[in-house]
Amino acid sequence: MHDTPTRLGVVAIPVYGLLVFLSTLSHQPDPRTDFPAYAEYVTTTSFLVSHLVGSILGTTIGLFGVLALGAVLAATGGRRLALRGLVLSVGGMAFIMTLFGAATFAQPAIGRAYLAGQQAAVAINSDLYSAPAVAVGLTGGLLYSAGAVLLGVALWRAGTLPRWTGPLYAVAVPLISIVGLVVGVAQPVGAVLLIVSGAWIASRVWARPVRAHADSQARS
Repeated sequence: MHDTPTRLGVVAIPVYGLLVFLSTLSHQPDPRTDFPAYAEYVTTTSFLVSHLVGSILGTTIGLFGVLALGAVLAATGGRRLALRGLVLSVGGMAFIMTLFGAATFAQPAIGRAYLAGQQAAVAINSDLYSAPAVAVGLTGGLLYSAGAVLLGVALWRAGTLPRWTGPLYAVAVPLISIVGLVVGVAQPVGAVLLIVSGAWIASRVWARPVRAHADSQARS
């Protein structure tokens, strides 16, 4: 039987999904093709709030959700698979958080500088998101996605949680952290899948705490 902090932690998954959904309903203009519009967008209050609440706070809540999910799955036969998924997920989210910090605080400063007439802001923005930042973001997205797939498989095999939450969770995270970087609409779609899978998991954990199944050991 799981304690109350773990059960509350699982609720963090759909909450995280909701914050991701709200923060990805709009997307910034491409600075490579329309820097003036980009500068206007990143200096708005809504941009700052979206990143502070949706990205930074949301990812922090998401980390608690992943940790709680790992604890829940540890009570099943898939504990080793869940542990691998947990480690990859936390590592990936930590990488991604560094870019959220840059976006939240550096982009508004760059935008204000450009609007004040400092044309060098364009080059500074390009330097901010040069190859090292791209590498960090891609690494974080791949780690987080790989971890989600492993956790999704563990959910499918658990036997004591709704089986279809596994595929939903495994698909949701790559849509948010990988596909969504190229196709913006993929992020809110992934967020909806995360809300559905997370709420489904949380409802089952609260209604009937997960217990280990001896016969699931062979499938871990």
